[in-house]
Amino acid sequence: MSRALVAQDDVRRLVDEQAALRRVATLVAEGATAADLFSGVAREVSEVLGVPTVTVSHYEPDRSFTVIASTNNPGFPVGSRWPMDGPSLAATIHDTGRAARIDEYSNLPGVVAAAVRDSSIRSAVGAPIVVDGSVWGHISVAATDPVPLPTDTERRLRDFTELVETAISNAEARDDLRRLADEQAALQRVATLVLDGAAANELFAAVAEEVARVLEVSSVGVSRFEPDGTSEVVGSLNDPGFPVGSRWPVQGPSLNAAVFETGRPARIDRHADLPGPVAAASRVSGVESSIAAPIIVSGSVWGMISIGQRDRDDVLPAATDSRLAAFTELVATAIANAQAHDDVRRLADEQAALRRVATLVAEGAPPEALFAALGEEVARLLHVSSVTVDRYEADSSVVIASINDPGFPVGSRWPLDGPSLGKAVFETGRPARIGDYADLAGTIATAARSWNVSSAVGVPIIVDGEVWGVICVSTKTHGGVLPPETDARLAAFTELVATAISNAQARNDLRQLAEEQAALRRVATLVARGTYSEVVFDAVCAETGRVVGATSVNLARFTDDGFNLTMAGWSLRETHVPVGTRLPLAPDTIGDLIVRTTAPARKDSYDGGSSELATLVRKSGIRSAVAAPVIVEGRVWGALIAGTDGDELLPAGTELRLARFTELLATAISNASTRAELMASRARIIAAGDEARRKIERDLHDGAQQRLIGLGLDLQAVRATVPPDRRDTHAGLERIEHELVSLLDEVRELSRGLHPALLSRGGLRPALGALARKSRLRVDLSVDIDPRPPAPIEIGVYYTVSEALTNAAKHAAASRIAVTVTADADVLRARIEDDGVGGAESSTGSGLIGLVDRIEALGGRFELQSPPGVGTTISIEVPVGAQPVA
Repeated sequence: MSRALVAQDDVRRLVDEQAALRRVATLVAEGATAADLFSGVAREVSEVLGVPTVTVSHYEPDRSFTVIASTNNPGFPVGSRWPMDGPSLAATIHDTGRAARIDEYSNLPGVVAAAVRDSSIRSAVGAPIVVDGSVWGHISVAATDPVPLPTDTERRLRDFTELVETAISNAEARDDLRRLADEQAALQRVATLVLDGAAANELFAAVAEEVARVLEVSSVGVSRFEPDGTSEVVGSLNDPGFPVGSRWPVQGPSLNAAVFETGRPARIDRHADLPGPVAAASRVSGVESSIAAPIIVSGSVWGMISIGQRDRDDVLPAATDSRLAAFTELVATAIANAQAHDDVRRLADEQAALRRVATLVAEGAPPEALFAALGEEVARLLHVSSVTVDRYEADSSVVIASINDPGFPVGSRWPLDGPSLGKAVFETGRPARIGDYADLAGTIATAARSWNVSSAVGVPIIVDGEVWGVICVSTKTHGGVLPPETDARLAAFTELVATAISNAQARNDLRQLAEEQAALRRVATLVARGTYSEVVFDAVCAETGRVVGATSVNLARFTDDGFNLTMAGWSLRETHVPVGTRLPLAPDTIGDLIVRTTAPARKDSYDGGSSELATLVRKSGIRSAVAAPVIVEGRVWGALIAGTDGDELLPAGTELRLARFTELLATAISNASTRAELMASRARIIAAGDEARRKIERDLHDGAQQRLIGLGLDLQAVRATVPPDRRDTHAGLERIEHELVSLLDEVRELSRGLHPALLSRGGLRPALGALARKSRLRVDLSVDIDPRPPAPIEIGVYYTVSEALTNAAKHAAASRIAVTVTADADVLRARIEDDGVGGAESSTGSGLIGLVDRIEALGGRFELQSPPGVGTTISIEVPVGAQPVA
């Protein structure tokens, strides 16, 4: 009876098992989805074998397995991924390809064993799923009872694994066909873009989208290898860590390094623990595993296509790289075609840009407009981050055009120090490049780093055989090194610029020469007219400042006792040294250098000066100066000093331009010296004459006049002794007495004419008052002088007024005359105006010639205005202090 029951159980179990297998087979035949098939298998196995826990797992390439179906097994949920560590069921099946069992987990090590114990599982049996000769996965059953699973469990599982193997094989075949169709359609779409000559960015974007769709990956990138050892991202899809335009070093454990070095596909299945910027960016994108295939153009590794998967449990299949290669071949063809098109287009763009610049050159555009346009064209054509055009000075460079480069603005000046493009181009006259500013020293390198400049190329601008300046182009951080042909492409622009500069310099030289000659003529005219030295000095300073572009100009005289005496000054912003400043010459001043060398000199900075004069100049705002000596009679008389209060130094050659003005100054000073000597001689003669007159006046007063008075008294005494009846005698003596009185009056008048005693005693005010009272005309007199001027000036003014009153009364038919005399600390001025007929001339012997000589001998100015019918005006100005400096 028991055998019959057992037999019935076996039959029933077999029937149930076959029914379950049919149901699974039906799912396979109907092409059920993998999820439905695997979950159906798990349910059927659980029911047929009478076990609560069933798991279906798939082996991954990285020696792990993924749970793809599960019943009553919360410790191993669907989608979870487990390492094959320790003596686990999964590891044994994978390594042997045969069924396996574990009857006791209590003492087993490893992550899987620990998870099994946490699920209260005591024993388990598993059978492999073998597809195309490889262990694809396994089905396992588990029990929580302490009694191990039946010994036939492995065999019974095998019936189900065979069905699963068939289903997987059929599904993979269908997937392969579908995948092939999808792949061919995608390749056809990309090929169409290639044939249509699509733009590179459009092509790379389309490739990224097609690859992502066909290979079912999270992200796609297309990169180009650069000559500087970096790779640039030219196409990107769903990859925030690698945006288009970013550049990455080809180094370390990275896909770009592996592909570049081997020229073959490469893969990384885990980025989590890898060092380097590329791995870090992959982690930013969330990529867990990735594959890249090379793009081979003309036999060289041009770049690569990379794909990434974000799911850490979903490693990219082994065949992915071969599927990716089909796309790289199309991209390589497109790139080869595009490069040919790009070469033609680039040449056309380059020629168009050169034509636009050439047009500006031909039209004589202003330098600032030309340089700005040049920078824009170069930036657009070469696709660089920034462009600068610099002009070389004596020991520095000045930025004259700047495009997208706030670190090097227009007008900024840079020393030619350290390893810099400016220095290299200046010293060699050849193009130069810097691939990395990271560790370079110097002012320019520091500024470049602060504005994230990574690499730069500079090409010289050669004008008339000399290195005039440099055009620099640069890229920002991650921009990579500029292509090798950059300097050659820049050279075409520098030739045009050199022509423009040469033409502009010729025009500027002509204009500059014309302005300079006009200024020199104006100064020469003043010198030829014998204008006061002070006027000439002021004019030279003003003309020099305008001609050479200085902001301040001073004329300094170097005294015999070692002082710098400021004679004249001019400035745009009151920055010149005040006139009259007298400070010692010191080694830190430009004047001291002139005295020692007797040659033109320049001082580029007063920052370190500590002397009184250097400190005064610095506090006045002057930053740098250029000077030329004033040579008078073979000796350094002084210097003409031009300064600037800006950062930009005065141009080279300014010293020579100053020297042309100092030659005129030397002539003016020499002429002034001669005039001063002549005036001094005339003054001595006039003073001698005045002294002679005073002596004659004294002699007449003390001698002849007194004797005449004595004779008159004697005559009166004699007449008193003559008897009254001697009328004839009395009449004769009385006649003689009258003659004697008349003679005494004439002597007194003569004495007053020689030198008025009232002038000596009381000064101009009473002396001129006496003249006014004695004049036949009405005289309006105004004298406002205090204190009294020197005697020679009083005498000159007195005789001028006296002569004017006499001429007005005798020749002008005037009715009135106005006399005004004023004085300040520096100058005495007198003005005599009558309302006569006019027409007077100082050269017609009217007595005015002597007055002109007298006033000029005093260093003064005599002016006569006497238009016919209007009246006569005489104006004189006489310096009260010292005579003009010679």
